[in-house]
Amino acid sequence: MEWAVEEKVSVGRACRVIGIHRSKWYYRSRKDDKLVIEKLRAYAEIYPTRGFDDYYGKLRNEGFAWNRKRVLRVYRLLNLKHRRRHKRRLPARVKQPLQVLSHPNKSWSMDFVSDALVSKRKIRVLTIIDDCSREVLAAHADFSLAAQQVVDVLELIALNRPYPEQIRVDNGPEFLADKFRQWCENKGIAIHYIQPGKPMQNGYVERLNRTYREDVLDAYLFESLEQAAAAAVRILSDEWMDNYNRLHPHQALAGMAPAVFAKTMENKKV
Repeated sequence: MEWAVEEKVSVGRACRVIGIHRSKWYYRSRKDDKLVIEKLRAYAEIYPTRGFDDYYGKLRNEGFAWNRKRVLRVYRLLNLKHRRRHKRRLPARVKQPLQVLSHPNKSWSMDFVSDALVSKRKIRVLTIIDDCSREVLAAHADFSLAAQQVVDVLELIALNRPYPEQIRVDNGPEFLADKFRQWCENKGIAIHYIQPGKPMQNGYVERLNRTYREDVLDAYLFESLEQAAAAAVRILSDEWMDNYNRLHPHQALAGMAPAVFAKTMENKKV
C-alpha cells in the first residue's frame, strides 16, 4: 500500500486493488500505551520470574482500569512471555564522601589489583590501606582470593594493630560472601559498600593501587605464581610497603610519610 502511494497511485485505487476500505488506510489509533509499557517493563525488571496474570493483578491493585485485552496485547508486543534469567540485585548503596579521619585504625580500605604472568595466567593482589595514615597494610598475591583468604590476611594484620571500626570495599563477590560479612559482624566491624560503578568512592585504595602497579607489577615480569608470590609479595611488595610507609612523601599528609604521620597522631592521642 505504501509503495503504491509513493508511486503516485491514488489511495482509492490502491485500496480497491488490495481489497481494503480506504478508512483503514487513514485510520490512526488514538490509544497511548506508553504508561502500560512503562509499568509492564518495571514489573518485568523487579519480578522477572512472574507471568501476565501476576502483572495484571498488580496493575488492578494499583488502581489502573485498563482492560485485560489491552494489557495482554502490550504484554505480547513486549515479548515478555519469554522468561528472563533471574538476576540477583545488589541492595541500594548510600553515597558517602571520603572523610578525613582523625585517628588510624578507624577505617581501612580494600581492593584487588589484577595482573598476569608471562604464561598469561592471571593473578590477583589484595591491597589494604589505612584511610587516616595512608599506611599500606597488605599486598597479598594469589591465583584467586576467596573470602576466607581475605579474612586470613585481615587476621594477620590484626596481630600487630587493632581491628578497624569500618572497612570500605566495593561489591566484589569476596566482600559480599557470608564468610566475610560474618567475620566483620563478629569483630564489630562495619562494612561500607561503595555504589556500583563508582570506584572513586574508594579513592584511597584506588590511588594506592596505581602506585603499586607502577612500582611493582608493571616494573617486573613473573614467570610463575611462586616467583610472583616470593618476589612480588614477600620481597618486592614488602620492600615497597616499607619504603612507601617510611619514605613516601604523601601529598594528603602535607608531605609526611604515612608511618611518620601515624606516630604523630598517636602522640597527639596520648
